[in-house]
Amino acid sequence: MRGVAALIAALPLLACAAQQKVVALGGDVTEILYALGAQTTLVARDSTSQWPPQAQVLPDVGYLRQLNAEGILAARPTLVLASEQAQPSLALKQVAQNGVSVVTVPGRNDISVIDEKIRVIAGALRKEKEGDALRQEIGRQLASLPASPLNKRVLFILSHGGMSAMAAGQQTAADTAIRAAGLQNAMQGVNRYQPLSQEGVIASQPDLVVISREGVASMGGEAALWKLPGLAQTPAGRHQQALLVDDMALLGFSIRTPDALKQLRQKAELLP
Repeated sequence: MRGVAALIAALPLLACAAQQKVVALGGDVTEILYALGAQTTLVARDSTSQWPPQAQVLPDVGYLRQLNAEGILAARPTLVLASEQAQPSLALKQVAQNGVSVVTVPGRNDISVIDEKIRVIAGALRKEKEGDALRQEIGRQLASLPASPLNKRVLFILSHGGMSAMAAGQQTAADTAIRAAGLQNAMQGVNRYQPLSQEGVIASQPDLVVISREGVASMGGEAALWKLPGLAQTPAGRHQQALLVDDMALLGFSIRTPDALKQLRQKAELLP
């Protein structure tokens, strides 16, 4: 009888879990949701959620900083997992006012936030056990990264179709990633993203340029990269040393970030 009583008591929780319908806002959020094995709960995602590839078949509710409540509510979610980068948002307030639970996932520029993201998302999805295992695995991966500093200067360039190329200064996700790999951000004394200038790039003297694959494609190929202002007059330009990355993997501070940091470090260690 005790077993039957316990099962009856658990039925509401099981039914609630089975009925959960999630909208994920943020590529990092979506990646963690899949890593926790909760992909069957996902009914829609935002446009930054491009990985894993199977997420792309889901309805797209738009860019996480330009949301509208109607698009989200059309998916009939019971839960919205929203990156902090989507806040403050009038649309999300409207979603919450319609009885949908909205959980904010931390989004600060800090490697340690990966652990916090997993904990918050796992708790919202009632997958604490899976979350604990994933946190331990990511912790092991981060701990295995080289801790010793390497005297190599890295210039991260942000470039998307329709916008001018920008250099990542301090107080950016790129700066955090570069330092986490034990390297130096070439753009010292500059905060946030700034337009590339010939004078600034030459003064920064990077050994390595890091840019997203999409950014290089939008320029028309890697040959166009070295024609950007001042790059030809830097060590990176003279040796044509570039690392093409998935910017969500490197800068999203999610489950793929440890591997992206490892690739960045390995590339820097091979520089002349």
